[in-house]
Amino acid sequence: MEQNYNHQEIEKKWQEQWEKSQVFKVDEDSKKEKKYVLDMFPYPSGAGLHVGHPEGYTATDIYSRYLRMKGYEVIHPIGWDAFGLPAENYAIKIGVHPKKSTQENIINFTKQIKSLGFSYDWDREINTSDPDYYKWSQWFFLLLYKNGLAYKKKAPVNWCESCKTVLANEQVVDGKCERCKSEIIQKDLEQWFFKVTEYANELLDGLDNLEWSHALKTMQKNWIGKSEGAEVQFSITNSQFLIKDYKKIYFASGNDSKLKRLKKLFSKINPNIKIEKVPDYIEVEEDGQDAFENSFKKVIPYKGKYDLPVISMDTAVFFEGEDINPLEPKRSALKNI
Repeated sequence: MEQNYNHQEIEKKWQEQWEKSQVFKVDEDSKKEKKYVLDMFPYPSGAGLHVGHPEGYTATDIYSRYLRMKGYEVIHPIGWDAFGLPAENYAIKIGVHPKKSTQENIINFTKQIKSLGFSYDWDREINTSDPDYYKWSQWFFLLLYKNGLAYKKKAPVNWCESCKTVLANEQVVDGKCERCKSEIIQKDLEQWFFKVTEYANELLDGLDNLEWSHALKTMQKNWIGKSEGAEVQFSITNSQFLIKDYKKIYFASGNDSKLKRLKKLFSKINPNIKIEKVPDYIEVEEDGQDAFENSFKKVIPYKGKYDLPVISMDTAVFFEGEDINPLEPKRSALKNI
């Protein structure tokens, strides 16, 4: 006899049973060894979940259930990362106040996530836009401020004139706003900064004590971004010229924001250097995470075309007829061209 699995009926039945018996509620007084499994909380900045949400949450839910079956007391919370650009941009898009749109989205997100049957302890649900939550963010900010670790200064931001908002670097695609496709400009705005650099060494040293993968630790190191800096002058083989001696340089990129940042950088080396986007810019597909290889690819198409240097965001530099002297072998962008 053919049998069909009625997932809506069966899953609804057991989800209701789980909620009624509170099987995922954490017992803080438990004598079991404890484990903490934390997801990145979703932005309630759309009308509902997208496929990327359950993809990631399914993995952590499997792990949480596995740990429970191994005898651990597992804290697996859920909440809403409800402040910031995503929520504000969504509210602008639909023309309502962000408080209203966020509250409505959370109701729908909660319904959808519960229908997926994830093993969250809903008693620990948090909402970062709730005054009962963000009062602690305010308290912590004042603590930083009183100890000289929060300060104000003007700094350039990605500004969309059409949306009247600041954009994160990830929201700028080829120099344009990912939402409205308007050109992005660099605008100086007064804003708050935290002196994370005061703790750079401590944060980096602490990574050694974490049982994380090498890839994840490398990502964290890049986010911490400790840099002692170096000033390098690349001389040309059989020549006395230096990059700073040129009056004009071409930049191999279609990204206007990067061009502006590069101009600012070179202005400190030589304010008389004129940097322009290469006239016949050729889009080059980047591979993987190797910045050197990607930079190398961007300058190759211009070999033999100009008498001026063509540079990319890395150290890849081409001077017609000559190689550059590398800072170290792997940094020679023109070796073996």
